[in-house]
Amino acid sequence: MTIAAGALEDFAAAILAAAGSSSEEAREVARHLVEANLKGHDSHGVGMILSYVKNVQAGLLHPNRHARLVSEFGAIGVFDGDMGYGQVLAREMTDWGIAKAKIAGLAATALRNTHHVARVGAYGEHAAEAGLVSIHFVSVLHAPGRVAPFGGIEGRLGTDPVCITFPSFAGEPPVVLDFATSQQAAGKIRVAFNQGKELPPGSLIDKHGQESRDPGLFFAGDRTEASILPFGEHKGSGLALAVQLLAGVLTGGDVMRGDLPDVGIKNGMFSIFIDPARFGDTVQMERDRSTLIRWVKSATPRPGFGAVLVAGEPERTAHDRRTKSGIPIDANTWEGLLEAAALAGLDLAAFGNITVLAP
Repeated sequence: MTIAAGALEDFAAAILAAAGSSSEEAREVARHLVEANLKGHDSHGVGMILSYVKNVQAGLLHPNRHARLVSEFGAIGVFDGDMGYGQVLAREMTDWGIAKAKIAGLAATALRNTHHVARVGAYGEHAAEAGLVSIHFVSVLHAPGRVAPFGGIEGRLGTDPVCITFPSFAGEPPVVLDFATSQQAAGKIRVAFNQGKELPPGSLIDKHGQESRDPGLFFAGDRTEASILPFGEHKGSGLALAVQLLAGVLTGGDVMRGDLPDVGIKNGMFSIFIDPARFGDTVQMERDRSTLIRWVKSATPRPGFGAVLVAGEPERTAHDRRTKSGIPIDANTWEGLLEAAALAGLDLAAFGNITVLAP
């Protein structure tokens, strides 16, 4: 089915509120998830809600928490989230970092003990809207480890994403680079599984170290039947380790290890915010930025590619298309939403504003 973004957001917010969130929190989390769907990242969209509700009921996710400032040293802030919704906590931390960078020119923030922060690009976009450059590292803790280190078989690392954003000073869209350090984000494997599709080559290996394209193998049993491969072989593996050091060790937010208990989804986040005006003439920066982007996009597209794109363009294209035509929801994801609603105690009979645009 294809559902209008507004109706899907209303439904998601109703489920989250029934699970214990305030109306404000439920709306913010739902908005973040639906925006991920709109931008083509179904892996970080409403398909996460079932796991959220289950984690709330298991005591692994605590609704209605806020980012608590643990320590402040000038433009350095360390926050604890008490395992609340990451969409709320990371946004609050980002707001603090933006305000400090506007004053000092540079700010660094650490967030520990937070549930899933979801699409990291959302926080980078928020900083870019404020005219700032931003860099974000997020450690992903989930027992057992899901990503095999380069040369290894068993999962030892998380998908550990990195996000770098660069604003425009003339009203143009920002550059938004947001990627997992693994070949596939775990959520993208879930999407492929729900849609009955094979994974691209080089995504998974089984417990014997042999390549597999079966997303179901990743979800089998205790999830030790398959591991995700790092992107770029040793480069992605090394970058994932660096992310764990920055977003896990430096933040005090814990790290992957053999005796890691069931934490549901636990993130640590380390962010840097930079005011480019402190480094030079932003008019000249905008000229150079535009020149660089035009030069990159002037390359002749390879066979099978319609055009050369820069980071952030695919998301904007998807957003425009899905805003007009609706968000596609596969049958398994829809069943997961209905299960989440039932677990949360939402009265579906009284909730009749889900607008199906096309069967």
